[in-house]
Amino acid sequence: MSDDTIRLATIGRILRRRRRLLAVLAVVGALVGYGASVLFPPRYTASASVLLPGQWEERELLTQAEIATSSVVVDRAASALNWQGVSGSELRDQVSAAAADGNIIKISGTADTPEHAQQLSDRLAQQFVTFAARIAGESTDSEAVTGPEALRQQVEETNRRITDLSKAADPGQTVESVQARTALANLRTALEEAMQKLDEADPASNKAGMVVMGPAARPTGEAPPTRIQLIVGGALLFVLLTVIGHLAAARVNRRLRSEPEIAAALGSTLLGTVDVTGERPTDRPRDSGRLARTRRLLGVDTRWDTPTPQLSGDEAGRRIRYRRVCVRLRNQLPAPRRLLVLVPDGDEIARRAADQLAAEAKSDPLLRVVEVPVSQPMVPDRDTESGALVVLSAGNWTAPELAGIAEACADSRHEVVGVVLAATVRARPTRSADQAPDSATPALAARGDATGGPA
Repeated sequence: MSDDTIRLATIGRILRRRRRLLAVLAVVGALVGYGASVLFPPRYTASASVLLPGQWEERELLTQAEIATSSVVVDRAASALNWQGVSGSELRDQVSAAAADGNIIKISGTADTPEHAQQLSDRLAQQFVTFAARIAGESTDSEAVTGPEALRQQVEETNRRITDLSKAADPGQTVESVQARTALANLRTALEEAMQKLDEADPASNKAGMVVMGPAARPTGEAPPTRIQLIVGGALLFVLLTVIGHLAAARVNRRLRSEPEIAAALGSTLLGTVDVTGERPTDRPRDSGRLARTRRLLGVDTRWDTPTPQLSGDEAGRRIRYRRVCVRLRNQLPAPRRLLVLVPDGDEIARRAADQLAAEAKSDPLLRVVEVPVSQPMVPDRDTESGALVVLSAGNWTAPELAGIAEACADSRHEVVGVVLAATVRARPTRSADQAPDSATPALAARGDATGGPA
């Protein structure tokens, strides 16, 4: 798993094999989300819209949005609201403004009740319009003698002189007097049209008169995150963290899975692989401690990253595998002798395989099954047994743990004569009881290689 790509099938296996744990953690996450919703009271948000007539560039609208939430506008809104214990600095985190389409500034206010949220957004919009109008008025007064205003004054002065010239012109009907009066009238008309265009293009006249587009609507629902969102978010967060934790643990997993790696860690040769049906044994006592019961209740008493057991053949086929291993073991020994069958403590599949192997071997060689603790391996000293056969399942033990078992065998003067791997399979349903090969001839009746392929 440490070198495999994380696939959807892997996540599906986690969800399937850890569904009890995920369900419990989802409930815990929902409770945490509910607690967070109690600590943080519900909030409500209302919005008011302010129309800016005329032509505005995008950067100018952004500037107006910044002005709407400036400290001056917010402080004035706080003074107008006169809420007890609420200052402008506190309201600054509860208001926002954004430029919308159509030269509209949308001002939003968030408060603990729908009424307060509506009042806050309305007051803020009013103060923004008042403050913007004041800024526009001050800028107009300061530039009264420069720019467009100065041009208007010059145009007015020119109109007065044109009037004076028209009065001073010859009132007769001569061609020269009529042409002079016509030219002066055309000049006055041209000046008036130019001033009208100037007024239309003047930003000060176009950008004045901001309008609040009605009172803010009173909110009917809570502002996100709502209580339901916190509860659902807490449950999903706990489930997601659990799945990520399982994937991270699997990525750093260093348990050996391949046959060559396991044989090399024990310093011996692989004699074969035997099959063990996946049913839980009933003849061995189950741990009744509180921690064990909790693990069984949550469904974490078994590994989730083990492969799905393959469908096996019948009982006769499984027994043939055990007999082939026994034949190879006999052929490897220089003389008949008693052997220890070492099973890592806690490896239930290997224990069942070792018991079946000892039963198939009968008395040649004589096998005695011994469980060895992996944390501090201890192997019985050499007495009547001379040699050890290690039976274990793949994917449960690391290289240092297996090396510790090999060192314990060396300390007790036992040679590791071979390694047998136990694999979990699903048994096929038997058709009838009389088909069981109980009367089959043992494969250890004579020395020699077993017929058929490797186990």
